[in-house]
Amino acid sequence: MKDNKINESGKRKIETIVAFIIILIITVIAINTIWNGNDKAENSQVYEKQLANAENEETTEVANTKDNLEANLENILSKINGVGNVKVLISYIESSEIIAMYNENTKNTSTQEEDSGGGTRVINEIDTQKDIIYKEEGGEKIPITQKVISPKIEGAIITAEGAGDATVKNNIIQAVEAVTGIATHKIQVFEMKIN
Repeated sequence: MKDNKINESGKRKIETIVAFIIILIITVIAINTIWNGNDKAENSQVYEKQLANAENEETTEVANTKDNLEANLENILSKINGVGNVKVLISYIESSEIIAMYNENTKNTSTQEEDSGGGTRVINEIDTQKDIIYKEEGGEKIPITQKVISPKIEGAIITAEGAGDATVKNNIIQAVEAVTGIATHKIQVFEMKIN
């Protein structure tokens, strides 16, 4: 009888140890899964922040391009005979658009099912996955930009010292139209007030 009690007590200890080990393994797996999930989420957030930074850099570059266009127009227009000092303001209808380069994987699955009535139906599934392509610069991953679509020019206002002369005014309008591609009725030229 004592032997039975000892055997039962030993079995209980072994069962308790096995149950404890199983619970420990499950806990370790759960913690590992949670940590890996957080790492992936953090990496995703880092990539999103890097893309946002790249977009901000591109937006700054586009803003510089806008300023450069105005400055270039002022520079070239001031060299036209009779124009004198010039100030240019260009308005835009849309903001710039930055298109990142993607690696796209598409998986098509087609399944044909027959029902009990003899009819068939085809189920097509398309699974598309897009991943942003990055390049490494200085140990950092930077998204590769496929293209930057410049904003659309809505109109231009130009003030020039010589704009009181109709020929000079017409020359300014033609020059701005040639550079920007906007219609002449959207280019307004005024005589600059001399201080």
